[in-house]
Amino acid sequence: MGGTGADATATARALEGLKVVDLSRVLAGPYAAQILADLGADVVKVERPGKGDDTRSWGPPWSTAPDGAQGDASYFFAANRNKKSLAIDLKHRAGADIVRRLIAGADVVIENFKAGDLDRSGLGHRQMLAAHPGLVWCSITGFGHESPQPKRAGYDFMIQAEAGLMDITGEADGRPLKAGVAIADLTTGMMAATAILAALLHRDRTGEGQHIDMALFDVTLGWMANQATGWLVGGTLPRRMGNQHPSIVPYQDFATATGPIALAVGSDSQFRAFARIVGYPGWADEPRFATTSARAANRDALLPMIEAALKTRPAEEWLAAFEDAQVPAGPIATIPQALDSRQAKARGLVVEQPHPRLGMVRTVAQPLALTRTPPDYRLPPPMLGSHSRALLEGLGLTAEEIDALIADGVVTAA
Repeated sequence: MGGTGADATATARALEGLKVVDLSRVLAGPYAAQILADLGADVVKVERPGKGDDTRSWGPPWSTAPDGAQGDASYFFAANRNKKSLAIDLKHRAGADIVRRLIAGADVVIENFKAGDLDRSGLGHRQMLAAHPGLVWCSITGFGHESPQPKRAGYDFMIQAEAGLMDITGEADGRPLKAGVAIADLTTGMMAATAILAALLHRDRTGEGQHIDMALFDVTLGWMANQATGWLVGGTLPRRMGNQHPSIVPYQDFATATGPIALAVGSDSQFRAFARIVGYPGWADEPRFATTSARAANRDALLPMIEAALKTRPAEEWLAAFEDAQVPAGPIATIPQALDSRQAKARGLVVEQPHPRLGMVRTVAQPLALTRTPPDYRLPPPMLGSHSRALLEGLGLTAEEIDALIADGVVTAA
């Protein structure tokens, strides 16, 4: 399948010919590399022999082969499509030498080692950029190489806590909560891919590579957007509001006669249409509710009336009426319902690929709707070391040399 909304006249992969070495593991780095891979880049994922990426064992849930055998954890499949796996020990001198040769032919390197760890193998970004000035090197850590805490480990949950996201997530009278997915990791992966593309454009203009110093803390704090700016500009301290919005009312979940719906009335014209549909057109003319700011200031008076009105009819009737009037509203779907929805099917948001061990595997598509160079799904998430032999042969190693590396435990080959 192509990417979302792919045009039938698409002719090329946007990043075809770009060579990327992915030294990262877990989620932020692999997710950034998968974005580049889906856009056509040739990505080699370098993993530890034996275990590979940590997320291969982060189950349940697990993938399952047709014969019932357990495969890798499904977590791994979320961020490693379109990659070739080279399982090699960087701590071994021979392994580090091979990866150094691999990097010499690359355009981009992505890694998430603690600051200074790669220096011990001669693979640090300063060493590699000195040898290859045109290289784009992206480091991803919790707090940044150039920071007061360059060696401090950073995991998504603790970053959501420290960057303020958890403090504004959850019910008003409840405890702080994390987001339902690893939002710090995923947004850092997105921003890393953006930074890499900007660095490549600069390199194409000047010939200069550069080091990109991505930090999960920086990205998560940056993604606080209007909430952080509300404090910086207006001196307003954000607070937990459950599913409510600090500036827009009604903008939350509501019960109906048959179940909850999500309602997001973002403008005065939408509110006028909403008030008419629920049978209280006068709300739109009442000074307390006529404008966005007035509704926010008087939410305690308005919300109970909306709750009472919406409980009088089934969710399906309300949603149909709101859709006809272009009032933003929708069901609160489960993940299976969302993946199986008409919208997901029409946009091609589930990718199905043949896998050498698991039969067919399904992953979530890349949501980049490019009409000429859409995402392309060439390879399923790889088995550990499934491309080791071919990649080493491509670097000029003989079959005997490869066999010796495997026998010594330096390389794993599937």
